[in-house]
Amino acid sequence: MESFDLTEHGINVNWVMRNPDPSMLYEEAIRYEPGASISDTGALIAYSGEKTGRSPKDKRVVKHKNSADDIWWGDVNYPLEQHAFFCNRERATDYLNICPHLYVIDAFAGWDPEYQIKVRVICSRPYHALFMHNMLIRPTEEQLENFGKPDYVIYNAGTFPANRFTTGMTSKTSVDLSIEDGEIVILGTEYAGEMKKGIFTVMNYLMPKRGILSMHCSATADRQTGRSSVLFGLSGTGKTTLSADPKRFLIGDDEHCWTDNGIFNIEGGCYAKAIYLSRENEPEIFQALRYGAVLENVVYDEARHHVDFDDTSFTQNTRGAYPIEYMPSAKIPCLADHPNDVIFLTCDAFGVLPPVSRLTPEQAMYHFISGYTAKVAGTEMGVDEPEATFSPCFGGPFLVWHPGKYADLLAEKIRKYNANVWLVNTGWNGGAYGVGNRISLKDTRAIIDAIHSGTLIHAPTEVDPIFGTATITKCPGVDDHILVPHSSWADHAAYKATAVKLATAFNDNFMKYASGVSEEVLAAAPRI
Repeated sequence: MESFDLTEHGINVNWVMRNPDPSMLYEEAIRYEPGASISDTGALIAYSGEKTGRSPKDKRVVKHKNSADDIWWGDVNYPLEQHAFFCNRERATDYLNICPHLYVIDAFAGWDPEYQIKVRVICSRPYHALFMHNMLIRPTEEQLENFGKPDYVIYNAGTFPANRFTTGMTSKTSVDLSIEDGEIVILGTEYAGEMKKGIFTVMNYLMPKRGILSMHCSATADRQTGRSSVLFGLSGTGKTTLSADPKRFLIGDDEHCWTDNGIFNIEGGCYAKAIYLSRENEPEIFQALRYGAVLENVVYDEARHHVDFDDTSFTQNTRGAYPIEYMPSAKIPCLADHPNDVIFLTCDAFGVLPPVSRLTPEQAMYHFISGYTAKVAGTEMGVDEPEATFSPCFGGPFLVWHPGKYADLLAEKIRKYNANVWLVNTGWNGGAYGVGNRISLKDTRAIIDAIHSGTLIHAPTEVDPIFGTATITKCPGVDDHILVPHSSWADHAAYKATAVKLATAFNDNFMKYASGVSEEVLAAAPRI
């Protein structure tokens, strides 16, 4: 393999491997990666160092006159001066220039050729190169030969820290995006997910500007009709698990766009949580973690290299990254017709939201902007009772425009393509966490199956007295008594008090976005 020339990016390293085969990256990782190994299933085991998750407070966006008015500035998008960005890019290229080996991945984001962007990743760690080889859409030999100038370049110098004295830096970590320069600079974190989410952030800017809805969701499609379904949900709600449905085609597990052509996956791979993974509960994901996949921050038996997915001593955020074609149900190319169904998943640890309810377009916008789920007691220090968590559009850290922009696009698509919208609670029933029971995966799968079959469109409903949504009261394969929350609680007074508490949290949270939404959406708020 000839060394690839990076002088146009200010890098003059003598040996640069461009789009090497995974087997070559395995060799490089075993030689040069600290702690790298191979699991008994053939996956590359690698470690991200000090940072085992994203650093959202260290994300920066260059404030430029051409895009400043588009961006939702604040806690999600911290502004960065152009000069500070150039300082960080110089620091990154200085570091990359002293590395003996570099790796380049040239690939695509977006399966629809009309909206596809070309991405170049420059990194010093073989594990990062293999990760992005999996997560981006891999070019053919002909496409690689004619790749040309990339639309976006990632300078991953995450092994090297940011200079804390650079204007705008608050720690040794900085993940900086310049929309106008088409560049992302990573300093002070070796967590691979920063690259993946950096490109998602780019698409979250570019696509809405063209009237396209970018979505943090999984997607599947009917094997006969091709009509799709999208599932939104924060961590722990079942988004990845429920999308791994052998009865349907998998379009993708995390990032999609909805255009006038239908939907397309942004990525070429999947990035699944590996904590408590088992062959019995998630066989498709389990078998995908084989040769070519990356297992990140897992604990394994050094004698047999058998991974213990239940061991969280290193981190709870263990992950597996693999090409989407490793999933037997994957549809390649990852494109599908317009969604029949839009599903919001929430893990309601308060136990007051119905297992399934139907939403109007206005309610859909309200719940989309809210992006609700709940932490349960005992999962974090100081969390002694359920705690409401909200992330706008079910992907707050990756938004660039105001959440209202994405909600308007969602409502437009729902109305234009006659999609049904559902709120599905995968959390508790019959009482809050500690009193009630977690809704079983079997019941949730039955609900999702009934949505996809069209059965629930004609099911009887009851209006929720507080949240105003149409609660489904009969679903095949699910006991009626769990479907209506106020009937499933033994203590009705406790139910009402808990429901009012959650509704208040919804309304308090929504006030942050009220100035950017219509009166019709505000009218869809819970009534206390």
